[in-house]
Amino acid sequence: MVLGKVKSLTISFDCLNDSNVPVYSSGDTVSGRVNLEVTGEIRVKSLKIHARGHAKVRWTESRNAGSNTAYTQNYTEEVEYFNHKDILIGHERDDDNSEEGFNTIHSGRHEYAFSFELPQTPLATSFEGRHGSVRYWVKAELHRPWLLPVKLKKEFTVFEHIDINTPSLLSPQAGTKEKTLCCWFCTSGPISLSAKIERKGYTPGESIQIFAEIENCSSRMVVPKAAIYQTQAFYAKGKMKEVKQLVANLRGESLSSGKTETWNGKLLKIPPVSPSILDCSIIRVEYSLMVYVDIPGAMDLFLNLPLVIGTIPLHPFGSRTSSVSSQCSMNMNWLGLSLPERPEAPPSYAEVVTEEQRRNNLAPMSACDDFERALQGPLFAYIQEFRFLPPPLYSEIDPNPDQTSDDRPSCPSR
Repeated sequence: MVLGKVKSLTISFDCLNDSNVPVYSSGDTVSGRVNLEVTGEIRVKSLKIHARGHAKVRWTESRNAGSNTAYTQNYTEEVEYFNHKDILIGHERDDDNSEEGFNTIHSGRHEYAFSFELPQTPLATSFEGRHGSVRYWVKAELHRPWLLPVKLKKEFTVFEHIDINTPSLLSPQAGTKEKTLCCWFCTSGPISLSAKIERKGYTPGESIQIFAEIENCSSRMVVPKAAIYQTQAFYAKGKMKEVKQLVANLRGESLSSGKTETWNGKLLKIPPVSPSILDCSIIRVEYSLMVYVDIPGAMDLFLNLPLVIGTIPLHPFGSRTSSVSSQCSMNMNWLGLSLPERPEAPPSYAEVVTEEQRRNNLAPMSACDDFERALQGPLFAYIQEFRFLPPPLYSEIDPNPDQTSDDRPSCPSR
């Protein structure tokens, strides 16, 4: 009898998105198939899957123990998020090579479904750093008698969602700094920097609007700049290893002595980067916007504004609300409108509407029933309270006949 051969062993995921990329979050169900293709018949002891998610940190440092002695100190740490095992074919024991319990698989292609649920507790987002990583994978192992097992590992991505539509991430970030240059007994004027951004939370692909003012009262030529930095922090055995990387930057115009530059929403685009990792005990990924003044021959003057890169973008309703309210406030200030200190009380309805007129005006309102059902909100409760009271009847005769039309104030908007 000629034994068959394993032609291929693959793993495929049932993706939850349209891009066919296996991306999951805490609490999701990960499902897929182990695809096995064989030529001829093979005997199998077991086909297993092993799914695991963990964060791992590792780096080394050289130490000197004396004049001629040196050694290397290893720093390692690991956090496990889940560990799932399942048997798709066969039994648990792999060391039993007896003929009993073997499964025969015929020539052709075969599929074996698997499924497991990710923990409900927060998971760290998948990440690959210089001294550590957060990885999630599924491994398939095919065990046959008297042969080495066939193994295959395939990774999938986990995103721990960060919603930037929260008050803490929608709050503006701002700062101000000043620096005076000294050279021996000579002191030049100060260099001042103030900067502000609209919020703390952003998503990849967005552009940060930078509002800044740079004033150069020194005797040197300076250059205002801005940059986004990613900081990776790794923790193991009470030690920390930090890596800082430039993500994006921009450059302003050079400023000579006595000049000032203003940035009215200068845009700095966030490239595709991994989200912030804030809940992992051994790996943290943080971002910051540095607005600074490059000063030749001296330490730079800089402001660090913290950023959080999230996964759920800004809700358009929130941005419209803030822009409309600010625009309304600007228009009110521009028009110079103000409320009178003692407003005149309006006439009561009883004074201007008779009982007969009120009954005549209470017509059936069946045409508004659909409108009522469409509203169904707090504003509708406010409107419904006054719906059966008709507006007052105003006289067409001018109550102030002595005042001519030329003396009446005109509308500022016309």
